[in-house]
Amino acid sequence: MRLILFNKPYGVLSQFGRTEEHTSLADYLTIPNIYPAGRLDADSEGLMLLTDDGRLQHAISNPQQEKEKVYLVQVEGQIDAQALERLRAPLHLGDFTTLPSEASQIEAPSWLWDRSPPIRYRAAIPSSWLALTLTEGKNRQVRRMTAAVGFPTLRLVRWAIGPISLASHPLLPGEWLELHPNEWTDA
Repeated sequence: MRLILFNKPYGVLSQFGRTEEHTSLADYLTIPNIYPAGRLDADSEGLMLLTDDGRLQHAISNPQQEKEKVYLVQVEGQIDAQALERLRAPLHLGDFTTLPSEASQIEAPSWLWDRSPPIRYRAAIPSSWLALTLTEGKNRQVRRMTAAVGFPTLRLVRWAIGPISLASHPLLPGEWLELHPNEWTDA
């Protein structure tokens, strides 16, 4: 059983199939027979876990397991207490209602790597950062949540999945390392 931690760069597809428009996991990982346990859209960055074990893949990606996923989110505008409270409560997004989440404003992470290409700087419009913790992960959910409360996402970095984080395993975008599967199964 193999467990791979990968720091997915911005613009990379969370699949091994190649396209003309985007790079994919195949451009970074040449380990045979591993598959993503969950996805990040091309516009998102950060932690992905990959494995060659179907049961482990299911344990990581199945929302019924209720493993927390932590996202660092840069939003357009100065986030306020009312918007944070709306993000914490179940939020109706049209086709589904989110589960309760944790949301808090944070300082801009000075240790975070630069994104390529960088976020467009606009002097007249401030931005702010928040930490958002979910136990589900529907398609573009974080982006849809922040937009629904009036603060569109500018940058989205998944920082942790369950017990595994980029804090305990610091990697630059495009880097990966193999973990002992017990780092997931013992949690």
